[in-house]
Amino acid sequence: MGSGCKPDGFAYGGSNPSWPTTSTHFDELTPSRGDSRWQYYEAMTLTKRAPVRSRLRLGQWIHRRYVDAATGIESLIQFLERRYTPLGRFTPGEFENWDFLWRPMVWGFIAITAIVAGCSFSNSPFKLEVAHTWFFGVPTSLQNSGTNNETTLLYSITLVFGGLVMLMRVWLRLSEVLQNHVGAPLKKLYLLLGVWCVPLIVAPPLFSRDVFSYAAQGEMTSYHISPYTYGPFTLGQGSNPFTLPVDPLWGNTPAPYGPLFLAIDGFLVRLTHHHALASVLLLRLLEVVAVAIMAIALPLLARGMKRDAGEILILGAANPVVLLTLLGGAHNDGLMAALLVLGIALATVKRPMWGFFFVACATAIKAPAALGLLYIAWSWQGSGVALTRRLTTAVKGGLISLGVLGAATLAAGFGLGWVKNLSTPGTVRSWAAPATGLGLGLAKLFNACGWDVSVTPVLTVTRLFGFLLAIGLSGWLFATSDRRGWVRSLAVSLILFVVLGPVVQPWYLSWGLVLLGASYVQREHFWLLTLSIVAPFIGLPGGRQLLNGLIHANVFEMVSVLAILAGMFLVPLGRWTQWSWPGVNDVRGPALEV
Repeated sequence: MGSGCKPDGFAYGGSNPSWPTTSTHFDELTPSRGDSRWQYYEAMTLTKRAPVRSRLRLGQWIHRRYVDAATGIESLIQFLERRYTPLGRFTPGEFENWDFLWRPMVWGFIAITAIVAGCSFSNSPFKLEVAHTWFFGVPTSLQNSGTNNETTLLYSITLVFGGLVMLMRVWLRLSEVLQNHVGAPLKKLYLLLGVWCVPLIVAPPLFSRDVFSYAAQGEMTSYHISPYTYGPFTLGQGSNPFTLPVDPLWGNTPAPYGPLFLAIDGFLVRLTHHHALASVLLLRLLEVVAVAIMAIALPLLARGMKRDAGEILILGAANPVVLLTLLGGAHNDGLMAALLVLGIALATVKRPMWGFFFVACATAIKAPAALGLLYIAWSWQGSGVALTRRLTTAVKGGLISLGVLGAATLAAGFGLGWVKNLSTPGTVRSWAAPATGLGLGLAKLFNACGWDVSVTPVLTVTRLFGFLLAIGLSGWLFATSDRRGWVRSLAVSLILFVVLGPVVQPWYLSWGLVLLGASYVQREHFWLLTLSIVAPFIGLPGGRQLLNGLIHANVFEMVSVLAILAGMFLVPLGRWTQWSWPGVNDVRGPALEV
């Protein structure tokens, strides 16, 4: 027996030193080409490797097609921008300083003011035209009928669409400048954000009536009527100021919101002595606080992610989705997103227990934030961490989260009824959601082929498929989060659950977009910008009315409307936009590779 050998004829070897291997040479075990066993051995080996190689080739082919398509789209957009927008007249020069920031601040303010002005017209399709729902909200029935109404409708839609286009232009260019040039002064960016928010603070609730449902649910909470069991119309219909502006679709629908939101909601209504309009105003101010929390948390997240704070602030808190749908629409998703970002930021700077606390608070506002708890528990310590340490953190975080959710549930006083109501948003059938659009399209196709198929079972199947796909992709992101980055994986997972869910609302996308702005890698920046620009237009009314109004308008109205739209799209924003192009004294170069 030589050194390292055992008396039983086995020797220790291989990659695992505790695994016994026979001392017989491998050549003696492997059949030679002349052996009759060789063909069987070769066939079995190739059979085992073939599926793996096929999947690998398929993945590589999909990746190449994605890169080619995305590169083509980016190149086309850059060509169109240089050829057909005022950017083409500038010769890129050396970056100077940040004194130009007052220009995008002013242009953004003008754009948002145009949106708010358009929404404030009579007949505006972008806000609720019911008396006493806002300080300058006047019902259409009190206006003059005839030509004046059609005229104000046309100019209302024109200002809103024109303002949206200009806001997207300003925000896009500013975000690109900040990506290329780090070190923007946060004080100036905070001032810019505040100026952009001012028109939206005084604007009526825009693009959605959900805030009126919140107010009615707060009224129910203040009288200890469970919103988890009854809908707002339980308060009575007709002249009730809380239920009059509520969308009938949600009038008898129980609330899917967490107990912390209901507790805050009921407190605000009691604070106003049950005044409907004042309650809506406080709910708007609650979202102002949410945007402020987000603006404070994002630089902290930038420090944890080792990113530039200025770029993350503009991609997050100044994102058009955040400003127009969370602040303008006064959606409670703003408070959820703000607390989620704060918790994730604290976890990235090694304050995981506080991270658990704030993400649990976000979960008690809306349930999707719970995904953040899972990521903090598993991934905040980085890769290569022992399982016992991960589990220890998870147990501590679980206890903190349960304590927060339990306290919020006791404060609201309605138990866990919100959990069973989480499918409530699926009541809406929108073509904007791929899973729902696929189901509606298949149902129409089946009926066109002569098959009498109900829409409901088809939607059930396609929505289930979308949900399972989201779970599968999110599971893969979670499993690879150590390599990809856990904040980035969390952001993409939240976006996937929205895009593949039963309904896609623009404000839902804010959950993941704000975090993706702090964690994107290369080409994801392009998709982040694309989603942020497209999302506010999802479900936006007025397009058909604008075209119809132009067709029937007189010459003066047609020329003025087209002049406004052209001006919003083509007016030069200033020479500062030249610094938004990669390669002009930039710090990162074009993001063309994945």
